[in-house]
Amino acid sequence: MARITVIGAGAWGTALAIALGRRGSHRLKLWAYEQEVVESIRATHVNQPFLGDCRLPESIEATQSLPEAIAGAEIVLSVMPSHHVRRVWSQMKPLLHPGVLLVSATKGIENDSLLRMTEVITDVLTHGEGSFHPRLCALSGPTFAREVAKGFPTTLSVASGDPALSAQVQEAFSDANFRVYRSEDVIGLELGGAVKNVIAIAAGVVDGIGYGHNTIAGLITRGLAEMTRLAVACGGRAETMAGLAGLGDLVLTCTGGLSRNRSVGVELGRGRKLDEIIAGMHGTVAEGVLTTRAAVGLARHVGVEMPIIEQMHDILQCGKDPSDAIRDLMNRRLTQEGSL
Repeated sequence: MARITVIGAGAWGTALAIALGRRGSHRLKLWAYEQEVVESIRATHVNQPFLGDCRLPESIEATQSLPEAIAGAEIVLSVMPSHHVRRVWSQMKPLLHPGVLLVSATKGIENDSLLRMTEVITDVLTHGEGSFHPRLCALSGPTFAREVAKGFPTTLSVASGDPALSAQVQEAFSDANFRVYRSEDVIGLELGGAVKNVIAIAAGVVDGIGYGHNTIAGLITRGLAEMTRLAVACGGRAETMAGLAGLGDLVLTCTGGLSRNRSVGVELGRGRKLDEIIAGMHGTVAEGVLTTRAAVGLARHVGVEMPIIEQMHDILQCGKDPSDAIRDLMNRRLTQEGSL
């Protein structure tokens, strides 16, 4: 039995808490920023604002207090939007014991610093008063929150530079319907999970315009090539992009109807404006919108071409017409397939 705290009670954090709670052998606390989430879980064992059709095990204790959530935790699982990671971890830092095992399940890149999420966490915890070097892993893979919460068979990966840490997470998190594989490629795992969200918006755009399977297949394949180029240039491994955190997650978010990123793209392809689309999401987050600028910045920093990501940046940040973006992609200089 492990004492596990999940920080972040959106759909994904709640789904992970449910998956861990199903084992019946962990003591679980779920921290929520929103008071209405805590009240809903305490009253009905359902997170009505974010995952209203999935009941939480009664063993999960919801709280809005970070000190209460973290006290006594052996594993802290971070599941929050990427733009909140630095702030929340700064608040958590004085509450953490250096021996606690930390797991990041947030998919994104910090806009200003271009750091991956484990890099942001490490930056916070290794500088200033009370600094320590964290025991840290990253968790990613093809996962829709609702399907995880409902117990559908799911596979994903955990990565750490220390194989003993990833093995500990694998053992604590895996069960008959939630299978975790180990990896040592933190860079590839995190960049795959972040960048695929931008490609998923592009896939939604293609669908919203009304193009067919040919276009989607080409987009996924060339999107994977861009993800791989970036990961390798940053020190990751190409083979990671062929696994769960790369191709697996990319296919899921580009084709699955539950993908928020794809849904944003569909509406863009139909001619709606981004501000209007975001306003209609009622507080849920499409990470790809936040990640696009950082992905472009990181690609330019390491000197790799990412034409799909560049066009998505122009659509999301500059208001470019999606049809014009696809035309420009199709009329790029002719090149050879297969080289990174």
